[in-house]
Amino acid sequence: MTAPYVLMYHSIDHFDEDPYLITIRPGRFAEQMAWLARRGLRGVSVRELLRAPAPGLVGLTFDDAYADFGVHALPVLLRHGFTATVFVVAGRLGGTNDWDPLGPRKPLMDREDVLRAADAGMEIGSHTLTHLRLAGADPFDVEQEVKGSKAVLEEIVGGDVAGLAYPYGDHDADAVEAVRAAGYAYACSINPAGPGPHTLPRTYIGQRDRWLRLHAKRAVHRWKSGRGG
Repeated sequence: MTAPYVLMYHSIDHFDEDPYLITIRPGRFAEQMAWLARRGLRGVSVRELLRAPAPGLVGLTFDDAYADFGVHALPVLLRHGFTATVFVVAGRLGGTNDWDPLGPRKPLMDREDVLRAADAGMEIGSHTLTHLRLAGADPFDVEQEVKGSKAVLEEIVGGDVAGLAYPYGDHDADAVEAVRAAGYAYACSINPAGPGPHTLPRTYIGQRDRWLRLHAKRAVHRWKSGRGG
């Protein structure tokens, strides 16, 4: 199966320190979205990308569901007519990224933020309940993380939550099977991943990525996917 082209974002905000390289300044993010638009590419949610794959579609994903998504990312996406998937840590709504021991505490989306994003046309996906690393975890905990987060988010959005992103991009065969058994149609990892809809690879995008690096990353993906340069 040819892997769809999916970009992985986290936080869009101003920053002084960023030890995990998860934050992109709003101006740079706007440049990146404009680059996609100039090339005739359209950013879409993973659900939309898998439903009707086409050469001009690029999946946009935002892990952790930082509150800055609604402030800095959403207006840019809407301006270009783009959609995206926001992967929410369902048990930490309104909390902070406590799983990152270094760097600043960053506020996460609360229930109302999630609803606003969904109402604006964004897909809401799961990033588990607590951001637990699923690979190697106790099977009971894995089941609770993937089933529980799905139930919480489906109650909020009033509909199906089809996708999950593995925290840290880390998964093993047991975690993949648990996600499939919980009823998720797809799950996102990071590159390299494996075949099939429950280990979709993604391309990391960071503050340093301007047009030349964006072009190179897309070319690498197309080469790996067997579509040429």
